[in-house]
Amino acid sequence: MTRQYPLSEHERDRLKSASERRFDELTFDAAINGELQADDLRIHAETLRAQADIAQQAGYPQLANNLRRAAELTVVPNDELLKMYELLRPGRAPYETLMALAERLEQMYQATDNARFVREAAEVYKARSLLRRDG
Repeated sequence: MTRQYPLSEHERDRLKSASERRFDELTFDAAINGELQADDLRIHAETLRAQADIAQQAGYPQLANNLRRAAELTVVPNDELLKMYELLRPGRAPYETLMALAERLEQMYQATDNARFVREAAEVYKARSLLRRDG
């Protein structure tokens, strides 16, 4: 399927938030009236995948891959995402911890692209001596 940017003009009827609210329901008035919750303002994984399709079609494969990984992470709780981010900083985790993180991403969240990314980072950190050294 060929998609067009911006999605808000070309696929408005298909867009929804993480809470499944339709794009048309996310109005300034709804916000002012207290009708919106935090999940109403979070992006839906399908929207990120649609943006990835557009980026791929436009010749931006790296951006497309980033958007696909972001789509996988929409199911991961924010507090866990922050912990994962901290572990991925150079020198913050040993190799085994990063490999366990990759396994958790794959098994718990079906985030296979992110798991592959973490495994690749672990290997690079290992080769460049960027893993945490205990003791």
